[in-house]
Amino acid sequence: MRFFRRRSLPLCVMVLLPLTVLVPLLTASAQDFKKQVIYQVITDRFNNGDTSNDNPPQSSGLFDSTKTNWQLYWGGDLAGVQAKLNYLKGMGISAIWISPPVDDLNVNIPDGTGNPTAAYHGYAARDFTRIEEHFGDVNNTWTAFDNLVSAAHADGIKVVVDFAPNHTNDNSAGEFGALYDAGTFVASCTNDPNGIFHHNSNISDFNDRYQLQYYTLFSLCDLNQENATVDAYLKSALQQFQQHGVDGFRIDAAKHVAWGWEYSMANSAFTYGPSFLFGEWFQGNTSDPLYHDSYKFANHSGISLLDFPLNTAIRDVFANNNNFSEIDSTINAENANFTWQNDLVTFVDNHDMPRLLSVNNNTNRLNEAMAFVLTSRGIPVIYYGDEQALHNDTNGGGDPYNRLWMSSYSTSTTAYNLIDKLATLRESSNDALAYGGWQQRWINSDVYIYERKFFNDVVLVAINKNDNTGYAISGLDTALPAGSYADDLGGLMGGLAITVSSGTGGNNPIVNFTLPPHTVSVWQYTSATSSPEVGSIGPTVAQPGVPVTVAGKGFGSIMGSVLVGTTAATIKSWSDSSVTFTVPSVTNGVYNIMVQNSGGIASNGIQFTALTAKLIPVTFTVNNAVATNPGDNIFLTGNTVELGDWGSTWNTAIGPMLDPNNPNWFLNVSAPAGQTIQFKFIKIAADGTVTWEGGNNHTYTVPTSGTGFVNVNWQN
Repeated sequence: MRFFRRRSLPLCVMVLLPLTVLVPLLTASAQDFKKQVIYQVITDRFNNGDTSNDNPPQSSGLFDSTKTNWQLYWGGDLAGVQAKLNYLKGMGISAIWISPPVDDLNVNIPDGTGNPTAAYHGYAARDFTRIEEHFGDVNNTWTAFDNLVSAAHADGIKVVVDFAPNHTNDNSAGEFGALYDAGTFVASCTNDPNGIFHHNSNISDFNDRYQLQYYTLFSLCDLNQENATVDAYLKSALQQFQQHGVDGFRIDAAKHVAWGWEYSMANSAFTYGPSFLFGEWFQGNTSDPLYHDSYKFANHSGISLLDFPLNTAIRDVFANNNNFSEIDSTINAENANFTWQNDLVTFVDNHDMPRLLSVNNNTNRLNEAMAFVLTSRGIPVIYYGDEQALHNDTNGGGDPYNRLWMSSYSTSTTAYNLIDKLATLRESSNDALAYGGWQQRWINSDVYIYERKFFNDVVLVAINKNDNTGYAISGLDTALPAGSYADDLGGLMGGLAITVSSGTGGNNPIVNFTLPPHTVSVWQYTSATSSPEVGSIGPTVAQPGVPVTVAGKGFGSIMGSVLVGTTAATIKSWSDSSVTFTVPSVTNGVYNIMVQNSGGIASNGIQFTALTAKLIPVTFTVNNAVATNPGDNIFLTGNTVELGDWGSTWNTAIGPMLDPNNPNWFLNVSAPAGQTIQFKFIKIAADGTVTWEGGNNHTYTVPTSGTGFVNVNWQN
């Protein structure tokens, strides 16, 4: 979560934002982030590139030039990020994730002890259609934002915006959650005649699905996405960022927004243009009570997730010296549960937790942890300043002390050069890091040796986190072909060369060696191919007419074909490593996508879900449902893929539904626009037993725009 968030909702005056493309730099490659290394920036704390916006008149007094009040603005801005693009590019960074840049709460809210605070972090929105004056200019224009996006794209760097659709600002002070649209007041928590906000208490049970989605998070005025005005406002605001060239979105507090509505939000983005979305679904590990909900959400919504379970394991292992088995078991569990594991977004540190160095002040461990996320499965994020060993341990280093001023931009640190080498390996040298599978090859409490393999491309990584003890490594096999391999890091992390002998079945023995203490070694092999090899698809779910990008290698320079099942798709662009096609008019359902090169050689298949039509959020309510016991749940199922294709299991039916007023249950679901759907409700008992509703199928015609509502009685 974050220290302070905002929500956004418009009133009836809210209309779709203008669709003029102001920075026309969207590219199909925005849909494939697996080769990227993302750098997360807290804009206010990174670099002051424009002092004229330090203390703007409409929100004066919220700037601290001394940088001693940790809850005020310190001067970082979008121009400052732009000024450091060369620094980031030199580190191999290929995407930047900036904190929410929209117009924030612009009044002081005392912290309870008389000290002023400000929304320097960006999570207390007041107007999603304008840029915050502290980050751009006093007129809240998009100029500084456009300049940053244009400059980043010119350097080959994608831009990810933190988007917070759950809330506006504090509901009990300041502007009382006020939402604006292009400067015009829409509503607040104290003036809300049109139901723009929910008006529930703060969440008290973070394992309760209803409270998570409909109660208030940290006193931040909670937006009502089922309201048609709010629905249109948020989707229009997201599209406005796309119009300004944004390549991807990190969805703040994804666990706290109506989950079904988020499907339609993602679909709105994909329908408008290429984009990659990943959400913040905070959870401790794979034993979290809502872990199953999280991977079901990621597998069906088109929104990937920040990998919090793996983050917990990484911090336990590298900071708290737990055994590597914790990482290994977490990866194995997630790889079995998530359909697109390589789209999970991995990280060591972020803005909501103490930096690893505040937990264990050992730069070896931090560098080893960063080497791990840069070579493990998933899309790696580097939190700003970790490459400079930035940390402040006041009060344990938690918020706000994990959001330090970026005081050094040295290009000679071990971490800076480590990131550069591994980013280059991921982006341009070896597809195994972006698209490969995962295999543990050797493990003990201190040593983890794992292999990434994409067809014949192989990367083998060995990490010894023990600061004093080397380990004799014997019985180690690899898919690397026989031969000698130098450490791809050039000894930067104390690595060494290895010799591989010939074996069978992809298990070639490595000559025994000793892995020195606190070291990372990386060995790799790449091969040319004349056959198409697919490793990525994005988006993973879309309706006919939407562009989809397939990436990999060996597609050839001459255009071939893409098959959605057995139906040929229209090709929009073609290269040896990336093909963009338009989803053809096929029956809704789950398909294998294959690329055929110009010689007719077909690739492996990759899963894709074809929707019936664009998605509309519809709230389904069933009254007087069959009696349930603790652990039993009511689900929705129906006749399209959007409604589960009559599935009757936890993973295939839609739900579980919410029951704040049992025996009445409800759920916000994304349904296909303009379609007459058939559906029923079922009870899935704690032991898996299914009870179907009686009677004929319910029918409903989904609206073509806006939001919808269905209210029926359970049929016995």
